[in-house]
Amino acid sequence: MKKILSLILALALVFSLISCSGTTESSEPEAESPETSAEVSASPSEQPSEQPSPSEAETESETPADETVLFTDSVGREVEVPAQITRIAASGALAQIVIFALAPDALVGIASAWSDDAAQYLDSKYCELPVLGQFYGKGDLNLEEVAAQAPEVIIDIGEAKSTIVEDMNAIMEQVGIPTVHIDAATGTTGEAYRMLGQLLGMPEEAEVLAQYCESVVSRTQETVDQLGEDGKTSLVFCLGNDGLNILAKTSYHAEVIDLLSDNAAVVDEPSSKGTGNPIDMEQLLIWNPDVILFAPDSVYDTVGTDDTWQQLDAVSSGNYYEVPFGPYNWMGFPPSVNRYMGMIWMAQLLYPDIVEYDMYAETAEYYELFYHCSLTEAQYNELVANSLG
Repeated sequence: MKKILSLILALALVFSLISCSGTTESSEPEAESPETSAEVSASPSEQPSEQPSPSEAETESETPADETVLFTDSVGREVEVPAQITRIAASGALAQIVIFALAPDALVGIASAWSDDAAQYLDSKYCELPVLGQFYGKGDLNLEEVAAQAPEVIIDIGEAKSTIVEDMNAIMEQVGIPTVHIDAATGTTGEAYRMLGQLLGMPEEAEVLAQYCESVVSRTQETVDQLGEDGKTSLVFCLGNDGLNILAKTSYHAEVIDLLSDNAAVVDEPSSKGTGNPIDMEQLLIWNPDVILFAPDSVYDTVGTDDTWQQLDAVSSGNYYEVPFGPYNWMGFPPSVNRYMGMIWMAQLLYPDIVEYDMYAETAEYYELFYHCSLTEAQYNELVANSLG
């Protein structure tokens, strides 16, 4: 009996020393309850004649912090990741928005600083996260800062570049952090959320978001089917300081525009960049669309009194609108899950006789799901002040 007691005391001392040797992180998963731990610590035949105390049983059965599993990402890479992920870095803003909806507290940083007015929609703790940069686009991902924040995984979400395997492997080798890619497009984000939920051990929460995305796509497609191609409104999306950049038909960033309207902006080489294709006023006058959408921070405020812009039927008749913004542009930039709100808004704006959404209810639901924000009617009214007929 003395030998058994000595052995138990020795083991307890060893575990105590191990637990004190590292820094305790608030983001680590909570220990299991004593009742659960006691049930899985050992079979009855392996138990010593004197049962350990609840605290000892909990220590003995605790899941090792370094336990890992293999995760197969969207491009077939098998990546060894922690079994319980609580610290995440996003590869860029597109991935960040997707992850933020599901696991905002797991993000160790943000791709770029939030806009000044984002604070009214977000908890202040998210606005204070360090800026990590992004791998694609600006290409300013600060790998030193990423490593300093010690994420357990780096997640890239979106359209797979032709070099995606090499890119993900290069980041992983450079910082020694598991890196995964999850494909996501407007029509497949539901499946992307399911994969993300599998990775993070949050399948039920991910399913809620997946079904929401699929529902918005389904409703939008029903509207499009009812309209038919001939029933779509002629439209151009203008952006830039002078309003003379456009999102061209068939370009990646014009996906929602092409779905819900007859995008009049047809060019020989559509740009894949969010800044679109530059044009001149002569070309815009030739297209002369029924409706013009202006990106936030473009020239919406001045075209109504500009003689040149007044030559356009959309402007002279008042059929021009500003895309809502806060904390992200509803139509993209980046082209992520914010575009589901853009689908709802465009359908209501262009086809109110068919759609008849309760736009405040629709917007409030979206903001609760994706920004964890209880949107007030005053906030909603400010968002759409220049955006609905």
